[in-house]
Amino acid sequence: MIAFKNFALRRGERLLLSDVDLTLHAGWRVGVVGRNGTGKSSLFAAVRGEVEADKGDLDVGHRVRVASIAQEMPSLPDPAIEFVLGGDAVVAAALKAESDALAAEDWEAVAEAHHRLEEVGGYDGAARAGRLLHGLGFPADTHQRAVSTFSGGWRVRLNLARALMAPSDMLLLDEPTNHLDLDAVLWLEQWLLKYPGTLLLISHDREFLDNVTTHTLHLHGGKARLYTGDYTAFERQRSEQLRLQQITHEKAQAERAHLQSFIDRFSASAAKAKQAQSRVKRLAKMAGTEAVRAEREVRIDFPQPVRLPHALMRLNHADLGYAGRGHDASRAAAGQGNDGIGDVTASDAFPLLAGEGARRADGGKLLILHNVGFGLEAGDRIGLLGPNGAGKSTLVKSLVGDLALLDGERYAHPDLRIGYFAQHTVESLVAGTSPIDHLRELSPNASVQDFRNFLGKWSFPGDRAFESIDGFSGGERARLALALIAWLQPNVLLLDEPTNHLDLEMREALAEALSEFTGAIVLVSHDRHLIGLVSETYWRVAEGEVMPFDGDLDEYAAWLRSRPNAGDGKAPAFKPAAVAAPPPAAPAKPARGKVNPHKLAKAEARVGELESALEKIERELADPKVYADGNALRERGSAQQRLRAELTVAEAELLALYAVDAA
Repeated sequence: MIAFKNFALRRGERLLLSDVDLTLHAGWRVGVVGRNGTGKSSLFAAVRGEVEADKGDLDVGHRVRVASIAQEMPSLPDPAIEFVLGGDAVVAAALKAESDALAAEDWEAVAEAHHRLEEVGGYDGAARAGRLLHGLGFPADTHQRAVSTFSGGWRVRLNLARALMAPSDMLLLDEPTNHLDLDAVLWLEQWLLKYPGTLLLISHDREFLDNVTTHTLHLHGGKARLYTGDYTAFERQRSEQLRLQQITHEKAQAERAHLQSFIDRFSASAAKAKQAQSRVKRLAKMAGTEAVRAEREVRIDFPQPVRLPHALMRLNHADLGYAGRGHDASRAAAGQGNDGIGDVTASDAFPLLAGEGARRADGGKLLILHNVGFGLEAGDRIGLLGPNGAGKSTLVKSLVGDLALLDGERYAHPDLRIGYFAQHTVESLVAGTSPIDHLRELSPNASVQDFRNFLGKWSFPGDRAFESIDGFSGGERARLALALIAWLQPNVLLLDEPTNHLDLEMREALAEALSEFTGAIVLVSHDRHLIGLVSETYWRVAEGEVMPFDGDLDEYAAWLRSRPNAGDGKAPAFKPAAVAAPPPAAPAKPARGKVNPHKLAKAEARVGELESALEKIERELADPKVYADGNALRERGSAQQRLRAELTVAEAELLALYAVDAA
């Protein structure tokens, strides 16, 4: 339970929250929502004990274990699985004590360590950490890689996995879906629904909030109000609350006007003086009712294209990837958005940088997607699905023309005009310059008034158009990046995760603007609300291929959930979508075979055998009589270490088979 009593919080001179009185009960999953700058992250810092209340009390409870995502980006030599395992400090300490005792051949300490591991459930710690990594999209063969070799987005995932690993009564998650693909978001939803503790969740993904939360805490105007239900229920309740508030205000204003009219008419009349004075007192006692202040609605607009040819662009029999040799190809792929897990050597590039479907082509090229036939026509609205690392960003870059094809052809209409939002677009804005400076770089001959008129529509009114972007929030920078794209009046929008810095209001505005855009759209996003509103067809990028997906996002989510649990051990097959006729294509490749069920059964049996053998050894080591025979104790200690190593390898191999079989 968390109790706020007359709680107030400041950041510098600014009052973020005041007079907060509410209680959050154990087991609730609370979505914390509000505009950027209303104090959501500061509230989390107060719950963690990092900042003190400026007034009142915040009671979390001394014995409540709080876990949250670390903000710093780790760069450590530790293997990924050990970093995640470290989230459970007690288990990690027990495992280290056991390892140190075995190394020192201190058998009494070994016995104590075994007893401790039994107490804290340490024997399944590595398996739990492995499952978390697997769920968040880390292939089995990356679990032993050093944390420092992963790119920034994947280190954020490692921080999330470490937070989920930590035993906790309360879990604080601040934008956990940033840097996740849709597959991982869906997995995280299911994990959180099973979490037994209290969850406080900051997110701008309304579908995620709707599917996870039981309550909504809304921060607005320095106040915090608790609503029962998910985000959609909150919106409905708040709309009704604002409607009733406005009705009450209007009634009060009408009564005030009536009383004031009587006072004005009869205050000078001796016969009515008593009644007039009575109404003066009544007017003075009337409680003030505040009119509803319409929250500023953000509206954005993508101007209609100057020209909109029917056939805009097409890839024919295209092989997509990176043309550099050896380490250069690895580095190129590693730096490309979410297509790479990190910067690694050429020898291990293909399974880490581009998923299971990638492979080397001749000349050291890194082939990500093979034999792609993909076309765009006016009015197309295509959502790209698939896990990070499968090649969605590679496909988008190839459509843009930033990435040369390894083979095949790219056709573009002479009137093609592309608006491209990449994952690094916001970071590429020029420091120290203003929004108008950026527009002037695009159109040197346009007038300042034209710039101001345009930027005003994107919520950069007046002097804001001349301010340095150095003081802009992440959301404001993302809005400016989208405005620069709109200025060019494109007829094709290629958007790769455009929502990472946007709040809920801005995401709604973007969805509305894209829905009214008449050109073609290709969208990569983990925000299901946005991609569901905008997209009319879906293509899945996975296993080195780009294939149409016949179904909506709910069907995709159901398909993902069904893969590991299929009764016959095989993933359901995709049904080809009914789409416009593609360009002439090579004969279809035969479907990739699933894992041999006998091989899968053998791998599962191997894990079971090792677990049973390890359990037997650990039972023997827990018996004090064993310690009377030093040789027997050493043999069992060595056998335990060997079995653990073999079990780690066997579990990784089994996870890899599950991943292939489910793909």
